[in-house]
Amino acid sequence: MPGFEVFGNEERQQVNDVLESGVLMRYGFDGMRNGHWKAREFEQAFAKRMQSAHCQLVSSGTSALTVALASAGIGAGDEVIMPTFTFVASFESILALGAVPVLVDIDDTLTLDPSAVEAAITSRTRCVMPVHMCGSMADLDALQAICDKHDLILLEDACQALGGTYKGKPLGSYSDLGCFSFDFVKTITCGEGGAVITNNEKYKVNADQYQDHGHDHQGNDRGAETHPTLGYNFRISELNAAVGLAQLAKLDNILAIQKEHYTILRSALIQVKDVSFRRVPEGGEENYSFLNFFLPSEETARKAHKALGEAGIDGCFYWYTNNWHYINGWEHLRNLKSLGNLPSEVHNQMQDLNNCDFSKSDAWMGRTISCLVKLGWSKEEVARRAEKMRSAIESVIA
Repeated sequence: MPGFEVFGNEERQQVNDVLESGVLMRYGFDGMRNGHWKAREFEQAFAKRMQSAHCQLVSSGTSALTVALASAGIGAGDEVIMPTFTFVASFESILALGAVPVLVDIDDTLTLDPSAVEAAITSRTRCVMPVHMCGSMADLDALQAICDKHDLILLEDACQALGGTYKGKPLGSYSDLGCFSFDFVKTITCGEGGAVITNNEKYKVNADQYQDHGHDHQGNDRGAETHPTLGYNFRISELNAAVGLAQLAKLDNILAIQKEHYTILRSALIQVKDVSFRRVPEGGEENYSFLNFFLPSEETARKAHKALGEAGIDGCFYWYTNNWHYINGWEHLRNLKSLGNLPSEVHNQMQDLNNCDFSKSDAWMGRTISCLVKLGWSKEEVARRAEKMRSAIESVIA
């Protein structure tokens, strides 16, 4: 990770196909395309790879979440349960629809704690959104059971976990809807892009229409298409899709390299006293894009993170103080800072996030360090990195 580390002639050829046709938009201009429909081809290939009936490409991972929620009918006042540890896009996509994000604690998977989800359900709850952060997954069986019990939608945010699996199924394909990001630092990249997958025909049609101004995409005359519903512009371009199409063909090799490098790093750290690792639910396999581990205390984690930096180990993240990925850094969400008026439902239903007790999440995040696993390392570099990491952390614990 990320896919841009393996850019090559394959991406150039796919992009050149688009440039030579001169058609950068995914819809229309049929006679000029020379048979090139990159977005359509990518959708078909990705759906097959993800063992899903349908794929809708969009302009970003954030767009994917927004389109997925909208396709399932989520709107003003509907509550969506999400974790305290995620990317800001999770609550942005919910708020964009006038829906209300409900934040709950994580557990040792670094994802949604099922017991916290169950406790947060109200009469307004419509959806549970686990976020498979840093390459591994939530306890999907437990979350699905909760959703079945309360008639809720389960939507997987798998933007950081492409290639991971749960009980033999690709992450994102287990639930009603799955979302992915193909931004510049993801496992495979389009530069900018995202995808929604589903086996639900209604959600597929809704997503297809919503991401393109409500167009019904019937016939071959775009100007004659009807608009069964309101929509917005979350379309992907042919150029972005072309890059992603080439990247998708490299996914298996990317995952194999990540696993090899991850295993070397983990084998070094497992020898360190008092270092433990995030729990991967039984039957799950990470995509190995991050090595996530716990130190015995917040103080030790802070010192270890500093020691890793001083040892020249880049790509190690202490999310507890990160402004993008944990509730502690989301002052704009806690105080609902917006350029315009937010819906009354949001104001009336939002938690008082400045006074919520997220101590259970703090207990995990305060002790967590996540280290990015890169594709471009040589075997010698990985081995040196593993030894430096082990030495730096042992010096702090000692």
